[in-house]
Amino acid sequence: MDGLEGGCACGAVRYRLEASPMFVHCCHCRDCQRQTGSAFVLNALIETDRITLLTGDPEPVPVPTDSGRPHDIWRCRACRTAVWSDYGRRAGLRFVRVGTLDDPAALPPDVHIYTRTKLPWIALPPGVPAFEAYYDSKILWPAASLKRRRRVLD
Repeated sequence: MDGLEGGCACGAVRYRLEASPMFVHCCHCRDCQRQTGSAFVLNALIETDRITLLTGDPEPVPVPTDSGRPHDIWRCRACRTAVWSDYGRRAGLRFVRVGTLDDPAALPPDVHIYTRTKLPWIALPPGVPAFEAYYDSKILWPAASLKRRRRVLD
C-alpha cells in the first residue's frame, strides 16, 4: 500500500503516503459527523514524515471539539478540502482523510469507534471490531504499528 496518492478537490494539494498507515479508524463521533457533514470519517493514522507533500500548502484550521482538546484540520487554501487532521497537536502524527486518496477503497477501516453515536441507518460490517467509545490500541493494533506509534509519541 506504499505510494498511495491523494489530494484536494481542486488539485492544488497533492500528497503521497510513503508507507502503509499504522491503523485506519472509522469514527462515528458527533465531532466527526459535524466536521465532515457526513455520518462518519475515515482516518488513516500515519507519521507526518511518511507523507510527502507533492504540491500545494495546506493550512491548519483549528476547530472546536466536544472534548475541548485541540484539533487542527489541514485544508487546501483554495478549495478548503480537509486532507488530514492533527488531533492533540502532535506534530509527528497525522490522520489522513481516506476519502482524499485517489483510491480510497485501498484503505478499509480496521476499527469502528464511537459507535454509541453512530447514525441508526449505518450497518457495520461483520468481522471489523467496533467500540461504543475508544479502545485499547495495545490490544488491537499490530505490534509493528504500536512500535511506530511509540516512536512518534515518545
